[in-house]
Amino acid sequence: MVKVLAILYDGGEHAVQQPKLLGTTENSLGLKPYCEEQGWEYVVTSSKEGKDSEFQKHIKDADVLITTPFHPGYLTADLIKTAKNLKLCITAGVGSDHIDLNAANERKISVLEVTGSNVVSVAEHVVMSILLLVRNFVPAHEQIMAGDWNVAAIAKDAYDLEAKVIGTLGAGRIGYRVLQRLVPFEPKELLYYDYQSLPADAEKAVNARRVEDLKEFLGQLDVLTINCPLHETTRGIINKETLSYLKKGAWIVNTARGALCVAEDVAAALESGHIAGYAGDVWAQQPAPSDHPWRSMRGPHGNGNGMVAHYSGTTLDAQQRYAAGTKKILDNWRTGSAQTPSDIIVTDGEYATKAYGQREKK
Repeated sequence: MVKVLAILYDGGEHAVQQPKLLGTTENSLGLKPYCEEQGWEYVVTSSKEGKDSEFQKHIKDADVLITTPFHPGYLTADLIKTAKNLKLCITAGVGSDHIDLNAANERKISVLEVTGSNVVSVAEHVVMSILLLVRNFVPAHEQIMAGDWNVAAIAKDAYDLEAKVIGTLGAGRIGYRVLQRLVPFEPKELLYYDYQSLPADAEKAVNARRVEDLKEFLGQLDVLTINCPLHETTRGIINKETLSYLKKGAWIVNTARGALCVAEDVAAALESGHIAGYAGDVWAQQPAPSDHPWRSMRGPHGNGNGMVAHYSGTTLDAQQRYAAGTKKILDNWRTGSAQTPSDIIVTDGEYATKAYGQREKK
C-alpha cells in the first residue's frame, strides 16, 4: 500500500468557518477522497518538530511526502536516511528549500512543486508591503487603534512611492510580476539583479535595467524587494556588509525566504535608522520563535516593522491552485505520466532547474 504523508498547518475553527482553507490539516488539500479511491494510506498532521513528532514517526515508511512553505516539514539529510520508502516529495506551493535537495538527489527522490500557483498572490503582497512601509501605515493604524490622533507623528516618516528607485533581487516569476505592478506608480527607475537577463521584450515592457554587481545594485535603491530562491549561494545574502551598501533610509521587503537575510543584522540596521523599514512574511524557522528579533524590532521613531506570519502565497485563491496542482503531480506519479517540466526541481539524481543554483550536470 502507498503511504502519503502531508505536513500541513492546523486551521481549527477557521478551517470549519472557511472550507476553502485547503492547506489546513482539517481540509487536507482536498486529497482524502482521491487517496481513498486509490486505496492509499493518507496521514495528515501538523506535528513536525522533534524526534517524537508525527513527521519523524511517519516519514520512515512514507512513499510520498507533501509539505507547504507555510508550515514546512524540514526534510534534512539525516531524516532522508530514515525514509527508506520515500520516492516523491511535493511542495504544495512554491519553494522547496525546506528539503535537503542534495540528499534527495543522492537517493534519487524526486522533488516537485506547483510552479506558478501563488506568484500573483506573493507579488500583490510585495506591493502592499512596499506601500505600507513607504507610507508609514502600520504606526498610523496603531495610533488610531490606541485612540490617539497625531498627524505630525506619522507624516514625518511618510513618503510617496513615485520617483523612487526600486529594485528586485531576483527577477523570476514573482520578481517580474512585482516589476509589472510597480510600473503604474511611475518610479524613477526599476532595477533588477539576477544571474541572467530578462528576455529583451520583457525587460522593455517594464522598462527595467539589470545591474550585475550586487554592491552597485543595492547602492542605488530606495526600495529593495527580495524575490530569489534560497540555496547555498543566496543564504544570508543580506547581511551587515550588504546592508551597508544600501542608501540610508531605504526600505526592504522580503517575501522570498527568511534565511536570505541575517535576522540580527536586519534588526540592528532598522533600530539604528540605517534602513527605514523591513516588511515581509518569511522567517528562517516557521513558526518563528516568540523571541525572534523581527517580532519586536522598530526604527528610532517606533516605526518600520511590517512583519506578518507567512501567508502571502496562501490566499484562498492560491490554495485552490496549489491543491489542484498537488493532486495533478500525485496523479501523474501514480499513472507514470510525464510531469510538467517547470514543476520539477530534482529528479533522477539531478537538478532540473537553475532556480536553486547553477550546477553542472553530473
